[in-house]
Amino acid sequence: MKSILTINRLNKSFKSDFWKEAHHVLKDLTFDVEEGGLCGFLGPNGAGKTTTIKILLRFISSDSGEIIFSDKLGKNFNEVRKSIGYFPERPYFYPHLKGMEFANYIGSLQGMSPSEINEKTNYWAEKLSIKFALDRKINSYSKGMLQRLGFVVSIIHSPKFLILDEPLSGLDPIGRRDFKRIMVDLSQEGTTVFFSSHIVSDVEEICNNVVVLMEGKTFYQGNIDQLIDENHKGRYELLISKADSSKLNLAVLENRVAGSDLISVTIDANEKDQFLKEIVQKDVDLKSLKALRPTLEEIVYTSQESSQKL
Repeated sequence: MKSILTINRLNKSFKSDFWKEAHHVLKDLTFDVEEGGLCGFLGPNGAGKTTTIKILLRFISSDSGEIIFSDKLGKNFNEVRKSIGYFPERPYFYPHLKGMEFANYIGSLQGMSPSEINEKTNYWAEKLSIKFALDRKINSYSKGMLQRLGFVVSIIHSPKFLILDEPLSGLDPIGRRDFKRIMVDLSQEGTTVFFSSHIVSDVEEICNNVVVLMEGKTFYQGNIDQLIDENHKGRYELLISKADSSKLNLAVLENRVAGSDLISVTIDANEKDQFLKEIVQKDVDLKSLKALRPTLEEIVYTSQESSQKL
């Protein structure tokens, strides 16, 4: 699979005071974003996600490093810019414009015709449940309504590469569901979606690939399932009836399953075959056996805690 974006050894420092040492935010950051995929950009607050996005959009400059966009987005950055949709973490809206007026303004900046803006805005506004408010002034919008309008205007020009910075922040459960559904739909239609988040479960739910930042460095990039498999510690969970548990010599972790007469037994991979042999020999009723795979959240936060101890 070809990359739509390549970032190579990106560095960025900020100085809060002339006399103080610069704070190194990005440290040889390197990763790729595959074309046509849905890629999560993960990391704790302060890891450098927003700084990276601002650099690749040329809102700020890097100290060093290389950013390469695919030729499919354009031959120069002006062409690339027209192929990108962007929704910032803290968007600004003109409060005295109506929702449709704001969409007309943003669409005109992308060179869209009035009829095309009207068609696309109404289509996406209905999908994101904000069409009812397009004739209202933006200063009457709630935070969730602003998020929806911002998402609409970031995609009305049908971008090939959609960059979203914390798009799910502040949304109610229905809004989060709608946003994630549309991100998946756009990806399936061929749009490359790259969105940052510090909420790991959102990324794990809908993304196939992930880039994880830790203290300005690339901790991991690649397929989420592969990352989870690499961190699988070879433990298994068995469910057996509580009545049968007395037949076994349980020198392993066991827990009562709430609301049932079952208990959960956790064993290591090297104990599995012997334990199953004992279950058969003692006629224990085995209800289920499954491998315990860590969640992406467990892997990321365990790694974050380890890096903070160094």
